[in-house]
Amino acid sequence: MVEPTFDRVAFEIGSLPIYWYGMIIAFGAMLGLVLALFEAKRLNYDSERVVDVIIWSIPISIVFARIYYVIFQWDYYSQNLGQIIDIRQGGIAIHGAIFGALLVVIIYCMRKSMSFWKITDILAPSLLLGQAVGRWGNFMNQEAHGAETTSRFLKETLFLPDWIVNQMYIDGAYYLPTFLFESVWNIIGVILLVVWRMVGNPPRGYIFLSYLVWYSIGRFYIEGLRTDSLMAGDLRTAQLVSIAMIVFGIFMMIVRRKAKRYDDPSEKGLFD
Repeated sequence: MVEPTFDRVAFEIGSLPIYWYGMIIAFGAMLGLVLALFEAKRLNYDSERVVDVIIWSIPISIVFARIYYVIFQWDYYSQNLGQIIDIRQGGIAIHGAIFGALLVVIIYCMRKSMSFWKITDILAPSLLLGQAVGRWGNFMNQEAHGAETTSRFLKETLFLPDWIVNQMYIDGAYYLPTFLFESVWNIIGVILLVVWRMVGNPPRGYIFLSYLVWYSIGRFYIEGLRTDSLMAGDLRTAQLVSIAMIVFGIFMMIVRRKAKRYDDPSEKGLFD
C-alpha cells in the first residue's frame, strides 16, 4: 500500500483544519501580485491601480469560480446545498475565475477612465503565474488528474520524483499528473509573455490576448486527458470555452494589429 506524500490538511488551529489547497491558492495570488507590481514599476504604471484591481479581483474571482463549478455540478449540489460554499477541499473552476476577474477589471477601468487593454497586459502574466501555482493545490487534494497509469511510466518516462509519484497513487491506482502538465505549460507562458514585453513593443492588448490563446491551447489538450472534467452534455466544458477563447484572442489580435503600442502612455478610452 502506497501512502500519499501529503495530507490535504496542512495543520490545525485548535479544531480548525487549515488546508493546503487554500494556502497554495493564496500563495499563487501573492506571487501574481508581486510580479504585477514589479512590472508596473518597470513600466512606470500606477502601482496603486494594480493593487486595487487585484484586491477586488481575488474575492470576486473565487466567488465566480465556485459558481461556475457548482452550475456544472448542480445535480450533486442541488441535493447538498450546505456544501455549495465549502471550497476547502477544492471545487473551483479557473474559467469562472477569469470571467469574474475580467468583470472587475472592466468595471474598475470604466470608473477610473483607464485603458482595459493596458492594465490587462500588465496583469496577464501574473494571472498565468497564479494559475501555475494554484494547480499544486489540486496536487495536494489528489484531484484534476488524468487516466490511470503505472508507477514505472511516471518514474521512467516522465522522470517524476517519488514525492509526486506517491501523491498520484489514489484509491489503489496511479494516475497521470495533469495538474503538473498544466502548471509547467503556464510557467513557460509566463516566461514568454514577460520576455516579449521586455524585448518587444507589441500593440496594446497583445500580451493579454496572447495569454488567452496560450493558456487555452494548453488547457484544451490537457483537459482531454483528465477524468474529472465538467461537462455540458457530452462535451467537456473547458474545451468548449478554450476554443472560444482561442478564436476570440486571435480575432482581436487581428483587429488590434494597428492599435497603440504597448508603451504608449496615453489612455483616452476604456478599449483604447
